Amino acid sequence: MNPRHIRLLIWKEFTQLRRDPLLLRLLFLMPVLMLVMLGYVVGADVKNLKTAVVDLDHSATSRALVASFEASGYFRIVRHPNDERALRGLLDHGDVVVALVVPEGTERRLRAGRSTELGVVVDGSDSRTASTASGYSAQIVSAFNRRRIEATGVKLQAPGIDARVRVLYNPGLRMVDTMIPSLIAYILLISTMSIMSQSVVRERERGTLEQMFVTPISRGEYLIGKTVPYMLTSIVQMVTVAIVGRLWFGVPFNGSPAVVLSGLFLFMITAVGLGLLISLVSRTRTQAQQTVMFIMIPSMVLSGFIFPIESMPAEIVPLTYLIPLRYAVVVMRSTFAKGSGFDDLAFQLVAMALFAVAIFGVAVARFSKRLAD
Repeated sequence: MNPRHIRLLIWKEFTQLRRDPLLLRLLFLMPVLMLVMLGYVVGADVKNLKTAVVDLDHSATSRALVASFEASGYFRIVRHPNDERALRGLLDHGDVVVALVVPEGTERRLRAGRSTELGVVVDGSDSRTASTASGYSAQIVSAFNRRRIEATGVKLQAPGIDARVRVLYNPGLRMVDTMIPSLIAYILLISTMSIMSQSVVRERERGTLEQMFVTPISRGEYLIGKTVPYMLTSIVQMVTVAIVGRLWFGVPFNGSPAVVLSGLFLFMITAVGLGLLISLVSRTRTQAQQTVMFIMIPSMVLSGFIFPIESMPAEIVPLTYLIPLRYAVVVMRSTFAKGSGFDDLAFQLVAMALFAVAIFGVAVARFSKRLAD
């Protein structure tokens, strides 16, 4: 073994790495990005849960109770509907994830030394958020009862306010019921983008790309021939994962297949466009792989797929709107758990359509320009 040969080989590898600025930036930027995102998102508590309050008592006690929820920092009051009938629509549309119902006569019962109930309705389509909201509600009500006892100086026999938590859509808080629908979208993104990102760059490395256009095949035909197989493969993957999740894990499906297929089709076009764009801007397959990882990390962390968006710092939340996976996760979870329709998911579907048109359009334009060069 010749140490000089080894030293020269090491020098050669560093020289090649230095001549590849894109790969060099990815190697140093990716760890920093992971540290910042995971440090802020993973370590954060679930806070600022969008909450609706139906105050049927309209008393000083009910206002103090609602103020206790808002002062905790875990709940953010965004709606004040007049009755309970409006809550279902707010929860179905995702406008709120928690609803508080203060019944009429709450203050009167407490002054008479009797107990009263506080209705807490939680959206269970995200089991982690629902479980956290249920626990926070019980703690806040318990602290409110203690403060009342300390203020009156009388230890009451009745428990005071009793928080009755009701979880909609996923009463058992089964994590698998919310993870499997999200996994369908995540697997679609990572598999389609990873495979598609290797398509053009692989032929460029082998030198077969130029040979392809010596044949009578047009650029449009080449593009269609490149994308259609991956789209068909993605469809098979989606159907397989959905069947396994439904039959093997027993995940309930309460929505319309048309809504799911529409959302996944739009998301699939986005994933194919991202993969094609990565393949066009990358010089080597290694670069393409690193770029895919660079995109997958923020997609996984900032989409709500694993970590609730409500738990993220306010400065990071606007960035989540730039992540296409965020909208796909909402569509899948809402369709499976809530049975949401096109009207309920109009915002998400329109956003996914815009991403699909923009990303795939940029990829096609870049593809035409690269071939023209």
